[in-house]
Formats: sequence, structure tokens, C-alpha cells
Amino acid sequence: MKQFDTEEILDEILLSMIDGIGPILNQRLLQRFGSATEILAATKDKLLQTEGIGNKLASQIEQARHLFDPRELVDQCRKENIQILIPDDSRYPTNLKEIDNPPTVLYVKGSLEPIDSLAISIVGTRNCSYYGKKVTKMLASGLSIAGFTIVSGMAIGIDGAAHEAALEANGRTIAVLGSGLLNIFPQEHKSLSEKIIANGALISEFPPTFPALSGNFPRRNRIVSGLSLGVIVAESPKRSGSLITARMAMEQNREVFAVPGPVDHENSRGCHQLIRDGATLVESVDDVFDVLGPLTKPVQLPDQNLKIRNPTELLLNERELLILNHIQTTPTPIDQIIEETNLLPHQVLGTISLLEFRKVVKRCEANTVRRI
Repeated sequence: MKQFDTEEILDEILLSMIDGIGPILNQRLLQRFGSATEILAATKDKLLQTEGIGNKLASQIEQARHLFDPRELVDQCRKENIQILIPDDSRYPTNLKEIDNPPTVLYVKGSLEPIDSLAISIVGTRNCSYYGKKVTKMLASGLSIAGFTIVSGMAIGIDGAAHEAALEANGRTIAVLGSGLLNIFPQEHKSLSEKIIANGALISEFPPTFPALSGNFPRRNRIVSGLSLGVIVAESPKRSGSLITARMAMEQNREVFAVPGPVDHENSRGCHQLIRDGATLVESVDDVFDVLGPLTKPVQLPDQNLKIRNPTELLLNERELLILNHIQTTPTPIDQIIEETNLLPHQVLGTISLLEFRKVVKRCEANTVRRI
């Protein structure tokens, strides 16, 4: 793991502190110059040759070492128990590394765990109805109990309801902020933010004291979707930031789900449009599990000697998990499973049939079975 007193890391932090360098422009600069250090060492003339760089921003980059001190920011983060993560840090969220423009610097307060790669985002309108809030809490609670981490943007309305339901179910939840972690927005969720820190994490790509500017939220939304296997839009009018999150999820090859609502309610129209465009209609958590496929990388369950390869496995009971734990990804003899589990043959065979129905195992030749 890299230390934050190295010039390379400090330069990455310094570059992220320059207002006007968003994720797309950052990627262009890195592709042209190779590293943050080379970008900061470039002359103004060379910087101007990059698409999107004007005179003002080129001057800021050229003078950045005189304008900002990243060591002060690092010291501030240490005092406030804020972690600073870069993509090659082992703690950096695996799902987020997969998107086209991941944050080059991520600020985290709380804890990120390997199990958080089993995450679902739930987003929606700030002006939610009783119906929208009720459905959000039902879905967030059910997914939390199953073992998913709930991700949202900690806004008033649907976002807040999703976080609260996850916490009430003793689950993990992650809030992605459109401001710095020392500038909680909205202020009404200050108490909620403290509960999230104790049972998950607050994260942001903005420096700790950065304000909540309107342009921050589309950037925030790509992180919400990027952290997750899929995004549920619980309630949304036709014009809503949650629809931006859904669009970004599609671009990131994430699953998109939408909750139908009353046909005469404005807050249903965004969800209904998503369903017409191909999003999966969601009435219960079972609809989510039916769509999610095998994970790109297995996830180790906490306190269990079992790696999850498919989110459906989170719904298995104790006997199903026991038997699954003795089935390899290569063909495993059923007689061997019976011997290792000390269960009766009919119990093992019946359970394997259920696992096959749930599409987590597949029968093979010669009385063998393998995990999918």
C-alpha cells in the first residue's frame, strides 16, 4: 500500500484539488501525460493542447504547487479519521475500479469492507410520497437482511429512507456525498451521517471542506451506480437526478430496476419511462435476485467459510449453504458431498435439486455437480 508522504500520491491529491478538473478531463490529462506528476510539470502551452483545457485552467495547473498544499489536506484527514484511497489501494472499492472514469482520489469516513461489493443502490426523488417511502424501506430492508450493502446519495426523500431502512435492519450502508465529508449536505442528515459512519461509510471524491455545488451531483451519481451491481429507482418524476443515476448505471453495464407507481402520480412517470426503456420492473427483492447474474469475482462472507459467486446464494438456508460449501467450480462427486457433510443421501440430493433450481449449481456427468 502506498504511503501518502510520497510525491506521486501527493501530486494525485494536488491535481484533484484543482477546481475545474472533473473525471473526464482528468482521464484526458492522464492519457496525454501519463501521471499527475507529469501533468503538474507540464508547460502551459502543452496543457493547452489537451481538449477541454483553457487559459484559466492551464494557469491553475501550472501554478498549483504554489496555490495548494496537499500535505495540509492529508494532515486534516488524519485528524478527522478520513481515509484517502487511490485506485491501486487494496481498500479501494472493487466495483468502482471497473467504471470508465473512477475517482483518482476517494475520501472515506467509516469503513469499506469486501462484502460491500455486494451492493445495490436505491435512489429516487427528494419529494417522495408515502407510497415511495414505504416501497423504498421494504426493498432496502429486505436486501439488507439478505446481506446486501445499500448505497445511496443521502439526499432528503428516497435516499434518506433507503439508508434509514438499512440501518434499522442492522445492515451496512454507504452514502456518496456531493460535497466534502466535513461539509455534510443536507444538514438535516447530520445525525443520519453519523449513524452511517458507524455501520458503513460516507465517501466523496471532493476534498473534505468542499461545498455542495450543483455541478457536483452528476459526478456523485456515477459513483453511486459504480459502487453497485444494480440501481433501483424507487420513485421519480420525469426530470430527476435519479434518472441520471439510472442512465449512468446503463453506461456502466449495471442492472437497472424501477418500481411502478400509481399511473396518475407525477412521481411515477420517471420509473414508468425506465420500464418502457427496458429496466426491470421491481415489486419485491425476489425480482432483483432473479436478474443479478454471477459475480466477476467471488466475495468472502464475513464469519463464514464461504465465497459468494452469485447474489442468489445470499438467500440460501443453513443446509443449502453447508452443501454448497462442499461443491467446487469443477465437477464434484455427489458421493463425496454426502460423505463430507454427514447428511443422508436423500437430503443431499433434494438440496442439490433446490440449488439447481436457484441456478447456483449444475449437474454434470458421472453423478457429479459443480458451482456455476
